[in-house]
Amino acid sequence: MSKAPFTLDPDDERRLASTLFNHTWTLLERTDRSALEDDEMLHSAHASRAHWGVVGEPVHWARGEWQCARVYAVLGRAEPALHHGRRCLALAEEYELSPFDVGIGHEAIARAHAVAGFPSQAAAELELGYAVLDKITDGEESELLKSDLDSVPR
Repeated sequence: MSKAPFTLDPDDERRLASTLFNHTWTLLERTDRSALEDDEMLHSAHASRAHWGVVGEPVHWARGEWQCARVYAVLGRAEPALHHGRRCLALAEEYELSPFDVGIGHEAIARAHAVAGFPSQAAAELELGYAVLDKITDGEESELLKSDLDSVPR
């Protein structure tokens, strides 16, 4: 990633990345967002990912890409959702992240295909995502991934 034209204190940048991620999540959970809030959610997800790109680890980068993919999917924008889902999975594989992170990559790609109206591609990615569940040792992560996989439109 290219160097920013200015720098923040690393602790401040971590707090900002985390706060933006959580704010995006709060907006994602709402069903009554306005168009302005949809834009805010999108910008917040990208800003969080950008800040994690400076001070985070590969796990933060992958999960930031996942969040961008989810936001685009929720907004019905399949192509950027697919792009960010693929980035999430690529980072998870490149940096040998946890099975959970591989699974959320497959979930994001499946959701993007579902939004695009490609059910067979979505089903193939869902199968890969469900296959990862057996490799996850953390019960909370396993439940979260299963819930997300189950929520992909079919």
